[in-house]
Amino acid sequence: MRLHVVNPNTTAAMTAKIAAAARAIALPDTVIDARQPDMGPVSIEGFYDEAFAVPGMLGCIREADRDGADAHLIACFDDTGLDAARAVANAPVIGIGEAGFHVASLIAARFAVVTTLGVSIVPIEHNLKKYGLAERCARVRAAEVLVLALEERNADAIGKISAEITAAIRDDRAEAIVLGCAGMADLAAELSATHGLPVVDGVAAAVTLAEGLVRLGLTTSRLGPYAAPRSKTYAGPFAPFQP
Repeated sequence: MRLHVVNPNTTAAMTAKIAAAARAIALPDTVIDARQPDMGPVSIEGFYDEAFAVPGMLGCIREADRDGADAHLIACFDDTGLDAARAVANAPVIGIGEAGFHVASLIAARFAVVTTLGVSIVPIEHNLKKYGLAERCARVRAAEVLVLALEERNADAIGKISAEITAAIRDDRAEAIVLGCAGMADLAAELSATHGLPVVDGVAAAVTLAEGLVRLGLTTSRLGPYAAPRSKTYAGPFAPFQP
């Protein structure tokens, strides 16, 4: 099968890291097609960045759909543009945030999320409520590290993330951790061994769930808000995105 993994920001190095994490967990016959848009922010840190990331990401979704993708993964923990992508894509679409939450809920009664910056806490909390999993999440914590600091194995950034996991176990009674950024994908196994609890990487979780949907022959329902958008004119720079 062919899985399209889209990094909604424009940083190619992060796309490469995400692609490596996806290929490491994928089934042998799964092809990972990783892309990023050529328009939008270099990183997504809060609501403002998210708004400007969506058009370019949807362009990647549409292109990969035409290229025969069996499923799409949105590799931003805020699940940037997830609902819009489901409306426009022929193949199923999974966000790594939603995937991480659901996987954690299957292995722990209480989980915590450790993300990058404090500005991302509220968007993640909104998504937890939207997905019906807010009661299962003990707390969303921010390590206060920049997303782009995760492009390389920055020791200071890893230390801050690890410290938040320690606090989540001690203060929040967390039984599992969900890493709240695609740029943390390569840290899950190391942090799990260090802290002695399951640490969920949303990229790996989303790849596994997407493969399952494809094998089950399931795709997005069109009976509701994910119905295909109506044809209409889009003006200015958004003209290429009209349905």
